[in-house]
Amino acid sequence: MSPILGIYASQMSGHLWSPSASYDSIATVTVGSGGSSSITFSSIPSTYTHLQLRMYAVSAGTYSGSDITRFNGDSGANYASHSLYGGGNTANAGGAASQTSLSTFFTPDATNPAVAVADILDYANTSKYKTVRGLAGSDRNGSGYMIFQSGLWMNTAAITSITISAYAGNWNQYSSFALYGVK
Repeated sequence: MSPILGIYASQMSGHLWSPSASYDSIATVTVGSGGSSSITFSSIPSTYTHLQLRMYAVSAGTYSGSDITRFNGDSGANYASHSLYGGGNTANAGGAASQTSLSTFFTPDATNPAVAVADILDYANTSKYKTVRGLAGSDRNGSGYMIFQSGLWMNTAAITSITISAYAGNWNQYSSFALYGVK
């Protein structure tokens, strides 16, 4: 991950930065030969305060939307998201409620990898809905692209699994996804 993206991500995530002993690597998935339409982190322990997802990925499809992220296999209309995004010299905003998935990153295209960081706050708290905020970027062959996203999973269940699917096509070989627990 780019050091600059890491600095931006720590600032965006409410100053979650802390000494290295405050983060534990839970799991890392690197996509193998032939690609994969989705990756899943399962059996997530409930021993942390927050979770952080980090991604470096390339999609086999053309860019046409954000990834599809679901918690605990929930495909009901229980998600909402908002975003501020832009490429080159344009900026846009968007939002949607009652969605069947959450956008935590955006799906890059086949030639322009994306890097992203997303924080899942209070993921094990069974008294409130889950909030996600993310930052992603891609060079996009010199034009640049950045997206700030926030999301909500309207469910009080503790998050025990996360599935991230490419919007179009598969995640290409060597795409990497890492899940960290924040103490």
